[in-house]
Amino acid sequence: MTTRKAAPAPVARRFGWYDPRRWLTAREIVIVSVLTLLCGGLLVFTRLAQYVEIGKVSSFDERLVLALRTPGNTADPIGPRWFEEMMRDFTALGGTAVLLSLTAAALVYLLLIKKRGTALMALVAIGGGIVASLLLKDFFDRPRPDLVPHGSFVYTKSFPSGHSMLSTVTYLTLGAVLARVQPSRLLKIYLIALALGISAIVGASRVYLGVHWPSDVLAGWAAGSVWALGVWATTHLLQRTGKIEPEPKEKP
Repeated sequence: MTTRKAAPAPVARRFGWYDPRRWLTAREIVIVSVLTLLCGGLLVFTRLAQYVEIGKVSSFDERLVLALRTPGNTADPIGPRWFEEMMRDFTALGGTAVLLSLTAAALVYLLLIKKRGTALMALVAIGGGIVASLLLKDFFDRPRPDLVPHGSFVYTKSFPSGHSMLSTVTYLTLGAVLARVQPSRLLKIYLIALALGISAIVGASRVYLGVHWPSDVLAGWAAGSVWALGVWATTHLLQRTGKIEPEPKEKP
């Protein structure tokens, strides 16, 4: 009489909570990636803030600011005049007037497509980011660079870069919020990539114009990214719990 071999244990039983089918779903990979980036952004900002508290400007900051000026003439940024003017145009994308206008336009769009809860979430998130940026500037009270003449009018403190932080907060927040109401995966990727690209250009323009140390811009990017990622996670949670409009079914 032959004995029948026992059927192999299910994957979940053999691997317990390490079941790869349960841990490697696309949604969970995205969530883990967002949390990892959020923690990384917090670490970067904290380390830069500790460095600023010492009250010294690193040689890296000084070398990069001077490298963007014509040798022997610190009043002249490198490159032709049309490039300098173009960088002023780019820096304007992180200005208060542009960001508020863009936010208003995005909020109207969300209201027109009946996403009132999402619109309110975006308004609170961007408004909170503006307040956080101003509070951080007042707290650290870092002077602006004095190595070169400023290529743009400034009236607030230097750390973190307000243009870098607010452009990252606004563009990434709007990009994430608008991406979550789009059914097309390609549109989602495009909106996030566009937000990242604009934020990068705005930050780079601030160093080129001599109104910020590179460390100010890095801190602005880090703080803005942390804020935007937190907004994304909160929006995801509110949509999953039905507090705001759900994300439409994704199309390839």
